[in-house]
Amino acid sequence: MVSFPGHVVVAAAIDRFWLDSYLGTGDDLSMPLSATFLGALEERLRLSAGNIDAVLLAPPAAGPPSVELSLIEDSNHPRVVRARRYRTEVRVWTCGPGMLVLGRGLGGRWEAAVEVEPGARNGGVGRALAAAARHVVPEGRPVWAQVAPGNASSLRAFLAAGYAPVGAEVLLMPHGH
Repeated sequence: MVSFPGHVVVAAAIDRFWLDSYLGTGDDLSMPLSATFLGALEERLRLSAGNIDAVLLAPPAAGPPSVELSLIEDSNHPRVVRARRYRTEVRVWTCGPGMLVLGRGLGGRWEAAVEVEPGARNGGVGRALAAAARHVVPEGRPVWAQVAPGNASSLRAFLAAGYAPVGAEVLLMPHGH
């Protein structure tokens, strides 16, 4: 489910009558991301709602990134394993104590994620990697990122790297996924 200013998209096999019984006239745009509605949707679809993430978007950037990236062919890092569960065409780069993961996610969009080793956090590595994603995204496409609102450090890094908040989303997946 994605929510953008003035619009909510519930992409699920549910009938309109059921949806309207929870969302009513649609005047309350926060209702689709409420615990009440998500719980009902989980029960109805027999799926489990993930985290509600802020959705960020940035245009591609020309030229090489400001950090030296090393493309790696295979990784079993937890960030990469997670990315492969939700994305296709996953590509991974390292840069010192950080990692950039780029892949095709919801709707085929290019999505970036970064991981910084604990001892190197709060030093600009995350911001540099988020910015680097704008340089390596294929086809001159925009790059998306989903950030848990409570992860303030990551949110600040992506905002500082030129990403703008455009909405929110939550994915519903099979239990245990």
